[in-house]
Amino acid sequence: MTSEHYRPDADILIVGGGLSGTMLAVQLLRLPGQRRIVIVESRGELGRGEAYSATELGHTLNGNAARMSVDPDDADDLTRWLGEFIAAGGWPESDEQHVPVAELFPPRGIFGLYVQQRLVEAQAVGAQHGSTVEHVRSEVIDLQTDPTGIRVTLADSTQLSGRFGVLATGMFAAARTPQRDADGESDTLNAAAVDPWDVAAMRRLDPQGRVLIIGSGLTMVDTVVSLEQAGHRGAIDVFSRHGLLPHVRRQPPSWPDFLAADHTIRSTRQLLRALREQCEQAIAQGIDWQAPLDTVRVHIPRLWNQATDLQRRQFVRHVRPWWESHHHRSPPPSAQLLDRLLQEGRLNVHAASLLAVQDREAGQVRINLRYRGEDQPTEVSGAALINSTGIQYDWRRVDRALPKQLLARGLIQPGPLALGIAADAGGAVLDAEGHVSDRLFAMGPPLRGLWWESTAVTDVALQAKALAARLVASYNP
Repeated sequence: MTSEHYRPDADILIVGGGLSGTMLAVQLLRLPGQRRIVIVESRGELGRGEAYSATELGHTLNGNAARMSVDPDDADDLTRWLGEFIAAGGWPESDEQHVPVAELFPPRGIFGLYVQQRLVEAQAVGAQHGSTVEHVRSEVIDLQTDPTGIRVTLADSTQLSGRFGVLATGMFAAARTPQRDADGESDTLNAAAVDPWDVAAMRRLDPQGRVLIIGSGLTMVDTVVSLEQAGHRGAIDVFSRHGLLPHVRRQPPSWPDFLAADHTIRSTRQLLRALREQCEQAIAQGIDWQAPLDTVRVHIPRLWNQATDLQRRQFVRHVRPWWESHHHRSPPPSAQLLDRLLQEGRLNVHAASLLAVQDREAGQVRINLRYRGEDQPTEVSGAALINSTGIQYDWRRVDRALPKQLLARGLIQPGPLALGIAADAGGAVLDAEGHVSDRLFAMGPPLRGLWWESTAVTDVALQAKALAARLVASYNP
């Protein structure tokens, strides 16, 4: 069949219908022109994905409303929507935060409603010029490309075709993702662990039992919130290599964008030196050190992208733990809970590395750890184990059908430092030989290695707008 008569199932076929895939659909629907969009997403709803399917009010965004708009051209979009939502009777608990709407940290489930409403509105706009979006509820287990486009195979063996394909797979949460270690063996941590967000499962635990948590980042914060809401009142021991907790997110005043004024700062060492000087200046003036730190965020993609592999490795090895604890901060309500538990002595944080998970027996789970500074391993036991190590970005270790097939077919290659997958600056995927695809694209978390920060709402919103424009320019029906 010639390309002139080729009629695929979709003009743009999006793999994944969480925040990334949904926001791309929104941007495509808003643009003039007629196009068919198909989103393959295993969940029953679009717009939620892994992050925004949470149902507990205590699982909030880690950024306030003013920072979390899905509209890259309107920073106040979420603030206005949230104000209207609250005024209409939604989220009455918002009064407990005692701050203006722009400074509220909304529950992730409510944020999912906001994303869904923006999709409905975009569908109405798209309908005016004949554009449609269809949700196919399934999982993509294989993908192939040819000169006319892409073809995906679904879990029930159904096949769908598209002129263009977009990998908007979102985040592979370590706690919910089957994984393989460096030797290709299946991991044992998740097999013995409780889901960090499964409050119902936590209610079945001994409320006074000792809970062991591996990882001390934002997933750990969610885990502690889940345990609290489940009625757990026992000891909680957190283990991570450096024993660092996320700082609480505050609302500092504005600070001059020092990186915009000095493009000579290029290396990790230069950045840290300049940032330390700016923070010291802020503290000397009685200003929160988070003010200068917050100006760095917008420059991270540029700095990471222009860095050498050596500089990136140095950053990941020596700076990453401190960067993430200072930058990926905890929402105030959650931080207050952690602080209370620390003061009560129920929560203890240890610098230690997990070595092995022993067999679970009689309501107890045993793990082997090596505490920092010690040579010999230590066995620790508890009533439950929870994997809070965050996100698995190395697609070679993700034990799911699609990543495995894409790698096996040579359609993708690992991104820098094996973070996500490789792509050009516009999201076009690079195959195993380094060729840039003109049919397969990626956005959001899969581009972690390209931009470092590629998971936040603002990152995804900007990428969605740019990729939508590129796709539309590539194909004009």
